[in-house]
Amino acid sequence: MGPVIKPLGDSALLISFGEAIDEETNGRVHALARAIEGANFEWLVEVVPAYSSLAVIYDPLMAGLEEVEGAIETLFGVPQVSSEGRLVEVPVLYGGAHGPDIEFVARHNGLSVDDVVDIHSKPTYRVYFLGFLPGFAYLGGMDGRIAAPRLERPRLRVPAGSVGIAGNQTGIYPLESPGGWRIIGRTPLRLFNPGKEPPTLLRPGDRVRFRPIDGSEFVELYEREWGGEDD
Repeated sequence: MGPVIKPLGDSALLISFGEAIDEETNGRVHALARAIEGANFEWLVEVVPAYSSLAVIYDPLMAGLEEVEGAIETLFGVPQVSSEGRLVEVPVLYGGAHGPDIEFVARHNGLSVDDVVDIHSKPTYRVYFLGFLPGFAYLGGMDGRIAAPRLERPRLRVPAGSVGIAGNQTGIYPLESPGGWRIIGRTPLRLFNPGKEPPTLLRPGDRVRFRPIDGSEFVELYEREWGGEDD
């Protein structure tokens, strides 16, 4: 079954590749996104990928719905090669004050804390898309052995860089915000910096590897990344 196009308001289209959440489907989403961006359509404003769909935002003063839909459909028959994206290493200090829920995740799954760290840091994850907050990467590929439910009551403050688990997913909070994910560690890396271009460290299609670190390395990297700024 091919992709399905539907109107999304008066200046956007939604292209759906089904309901599956997997690497193959997400690869098709990103491949089409690159093809649309590479076509340099004058009416194109933005392409926004998700798990299994793609929103195409266009300027309605430059093109109508039928013209945009027709232009996109011409790309369906063009061979699209999925790219693995960059490999980004993310250092993480697991447990302690920076990972207050890691013991719950361990107990919930009948594991030790060391098991959780080992299982979480072993895979290569894929950035399916960014959402929720600027630079918040939804990562695919987490081992189901460390899956855990969200908090019944979200925290009012989750520090920037916190690494969390919610169900079968893992992700990293790029900014301080409320949140209900189970926090198992924290990275000293700055995932969102509006003073840089691009402002986000991770991009859709990238691959991520977590690397466990100790407290001294966390402090060293944090001072380098944040330059003494309060988090």
